[in-house]
Amino acid sequence: MSAEIPFSLVGIDHVVFLVDDMDKALAFYHGVLGCQSGYSYPALGMEQVWAGAALIVLWDTTHPGAKSAIPPVSGGRNVDHVCIATSPFDHDALRAHMKAHGVDIELEAFHGGARGMGDSFYIRDPFGNKLEIKGPAVYPDGTIGD
Repeated sequence: MSAEIPFSLVGIDHVVFLVDDMDKALAFYHGVLGCQSGYSYPALGMEQVWAGAALIVLWDTTHPGAKSAIPPVSGGRNVDHVCIATSPFDHDALRAHMKAHGVDIELEAFHGGARGMGDSFYIRDPFGNKLEIKGPAVYPDGTIGD
């Protein structure tokens, strides 16, 4: 084993979600979360959306180009959740926004993440993928970090 790792870690680059309705997926990620369009791979049935500095890849399993993405076990999952780091948010405004879009909040929590202890709201996209919407760290004196 080499004593020196030949790279350094930066953060999450992207996550790939398998979906079966691209229009519905894009409506959720654009309209509910505010993601911006990223790269598009129409031959594969794949669209990418920007979530801040990271990408979420949406791969439509109904598209012929997604044959290699179809899981070997029907209904199986290979991702528990993806945490999306956000700016500070008003809890009531977030609740109202999700309700207006018909999105249930499964859990509200305060726990650690890459940026420290902060508030999290757990939701699911239209395909059952669990997303953690996590604000910045909240410090003991009540200030919010970036």
